[in-house]
Amino acid sequence: MALRRLSRAFTLNPESVLQDLVNIAVEFCGADSAGISLEEPENRTFKWIVVAGSFAPYLGGRTPRNYSPCGTCLDSGRAQLYRVTKPYYDHLGVTAEPIIDGMLIPWSSEQLRGTLWSVSHSSEEAFCSEDYELLGSLADFASLILQHQHQEKLLREAACNRSVADMAHKLAHRINNPLQSLTNTIFLARQGKENIDEHLVQAEVELKRLSHQVALLLDVSKSFSSKTTDRPNESFYEPVS
Repeated sequence: MALRRLSRAFTLNPESVLQDLVNIAVEFCGADSAGISLEEPENRTFKWIVVAGSFAPYLGGRTPRNYSPCGTCLDSGRAQLYRVTKPYYDHLGVTAEPIIDGMLIPWSSEQLRGTLWSVSHSSEEAFCSEDYELLGSLADFASLILQHQHQEKLLREAACNRSVADMAHKLAHRINNPLQSLTNTIFLARQGKENIDEHLVQAEVELKRLSHQVALLLDVSKSFSSKTTDRPNESFYEPVS
């Protein structure tokens, strides 16, 4: 039933299917919270990209790669049962409910990997073998979805890069025309004393044209930079409002 509902969600609303996935993990496994952690090798962290339940306020937060259950799970390549108590939270500077029973499932695709986790704050035996089977299937599904989204992102970025390159090429030609005219005007003005005022007026016109084209090019550059700049890092202990 859970997988049929997830398949339906992917068909009807693929943008939110990962959120539906962790909602299903909470509902069908009786968890207090569930989420997907994405490994970020460049930051040596895991980012919580979707969360449901009690840990939802920490959506977008990060946990350390080399000192976390998620890191142990990926390093071993196996599912993990785990607990998180107050001393670990104190080490991270985190205020959160202890995890009395937790299950981690590793997932990986061609370029991405991470974990699917499900936790309980109240029961020491919250999860059983049936929950493990379901979470394993959900982790496989999450891996496929994330790989698909990653490929779509790369395609969009490639299309954006091509668009910006084409526009820059056109602007370069527009800049070259007044620049050549300005160069010729200055050359003619230096050849003799006649018509110097006319040459200066023409040079001023070409310089304004050149400045306008340079301004357009700078606007394109700013627009492209704003699309490719990452959001500032958010730590696990800074809840997203």
